[in-house]
Amino acid sequence: MKLPRRRFLNMVAGATALPAASRIAWAEAYPSRPVHLIVFFAAGGGNDIVARLIGQWLSERLGQQFVIENRPGGGGNVGTEIVVRAAPDGYTLLLVSPPNATNATLYDNLSYNFIRDIAPVAGISHEPNVMVVHPSLPANTVPEFIAYAKANPSTINYASAGIGSSQHMAGELFKMMAGINMVHVPYRGSAPALTSVLGAQVQVMFASMPSSIGYVRASQLRALAVTTATRSDTLPDIPTVGDFLPGFEASPFYGVGAPKNTPPEIVERLNKEINAGLSDSNLKARLTDLGGTALPGSPAEFGKLIANETEKWAKVIKFANIKAE
Repeated sequence: MKLPRRRFLNMVAGATALPAASRIAWAEAYPSRPVHLIVFFAAGGGNDIVARLIGQWLSERLGQQFVIENRPGGGGNVGTEIVVRAAPDGYTLLLVSPPNATNATLYDNLSYNFIRDIAPVAGISHEPNVMVVHPSLPANTVPEFIAYAKANPSTINYASAGIGSSQHMAGELFKMMAGINMVHVPYRGSAPALTSVLGAQVQVMFASMPSSIGYVRASQLRALAVTTATRSDTLPDIPTVGDFLPGFEASPFYGVGAPKNTPPEIVERLNKEINAGLSDSNLKARLTDLGGTALPGSPAEFGKLIANETEKWAKVIKFANIKAE
């Protein structure tokens, strides 16, 4: 049986539209079960705190629980690879942060390429790290700290959340620009690293603002400077490292990523809901209280930030000859 041309074309157009309509309907039904947001550092650190804030928001907005799953190890590679290998269905997401930009240069034999294998979803926030010292250290300013380090070579240990973390990179940049020697002591997250600073096992840390601000406010740690180019509204009386080492700048960022080939409708829905959270006065105030600044934007804009950070820190890693241990 022959069909009239117009009727045939209408049928083809309808058939072509069905998959797209089906995908949109699927995205509108997403999520229909709990979503796992992987954090590749231990609980209690900056990554974990930010993940729980945005996870709670998404749980409330989308009607399904966003489960925060801490999978530390391998400088962030263990948790990242879990997401790289996950089904691209929106039910396994990654809390993206600076190690994802540094590990590409630190590790020679990664089984994945972050920029290729993780789809950027949305930025959450960027913030300063805080250069904090144990109160027993005889240094109240950055110049005093540098003078003490030069007078006591190889006696200063600095903690970080792990090799390639924002704390590690800030510490190496500081060493390079200040012309001092400090011994890097990596931990499996910010929380255990801060515990060592609080216990005076190590002397200094370029700690994430969310994980350290409470200790600074309680005078359990002394803040010498923030690592951003400008002062933080959360600690307005604390100078920047750049005030003493011109050109110093290290601004950690947080965001959400998904396995490549995740349906664009799901990526867009998550992006829309995260951006809505960053415009919400309550969530925005909580981020600000932790020292963060909201980082709204499109998936493409977040992807550009990741690419720029990857290029920037590759230069520092190569110059300082930093190796993954």
